[in-house]
Amino acid sequence: MCDTCGCNITPGNRHLAEQPIAQGETAVSVLQGLLSENDRIAMHNREHLGRHGVVALNLMSSPGSGKTALLERTIEALAGRWRIAVIEGDLETENDAQRIRAKGVEAIQITTGTACHLDAHMVHQALHQLDLAQLDLLFIENVGNLVCPASFDLGQHANITLLSVTEGDDKPAKYPVIFRAAELVLLSKSDLLPYMEEFSPARARQAVRQLAIDPPIIQLSAKNGDGIDDWLDWLEGQMRQHRPAPGQFRAIATSASSILK
Repeated sequence: MCDTCGCNITPGNRHLAEQPIAQGETAVSVLQGLLSENDRIAMHNREHLGRHGVVALNLMSSPGSGKTALLERTIEALAGRWRIAVIEGDLETENDAQRIRAKGVEAIQITTGTACHLDAHMVHQALHQLDLAQLDLLFIENVGNLVCPASFDLGQHANITLLSVTEGDDKPAKYPVIFRAAELVLLSKSDLLPYMEEFSPARARQAVRQLAIDPPIIQLSAKNGDGIDDWLDWLEGQMRQHRPAPGQFRAIATSASSILK
């Protein structure tokens, strides 16, 4: 988190950062307080989603890796199977949200201004614009950035990191935090491999494994459909793993709802 790109203050937590600094507080303690508050809101988001049986997945990558195109293809493939919504994060514009809405799926656009990531506060506000009782699966398309998004819990159930074949296959070594945070790594835009001789899927996989992690790695193309079935199978597993049994969250409903008013 830094002052240069403005990611220490977001539209979601600005009200906390602008409170008068109490006696004895330092910039470091204020920052720690912001991070602690983010984690508290993330816990609330996860419980809120759980009470409604909604599985949330956080998509992270550099800009242009194909997150929105993958969501478009996924929405088409899952039509009539699961009820889907998308939260879109970008510094400006509603371009990606409009693409999702064109597929008949509700999309909430979060414009972050100078903040290069989403945080739990922003996602919390977006959740209250959705009828979670009418949803099964929520995708959160984070701001395109290989650094900061991995540091902020949003209340998601799993992280997905995309690595496009138009990027270097050494990206996992250069940006280890965002790949270590991933429950799944997608090698996207595989249809371009014939034209990207310098990108080696084998080297990319090795770079991920050298981080001492072992997430599934799926090579796919939203354009020609390669690997999409494997992606859908992974989603099916996430739905089985994270959707609560009916009534599972009733016991904590009162305490969870009191976290935020």
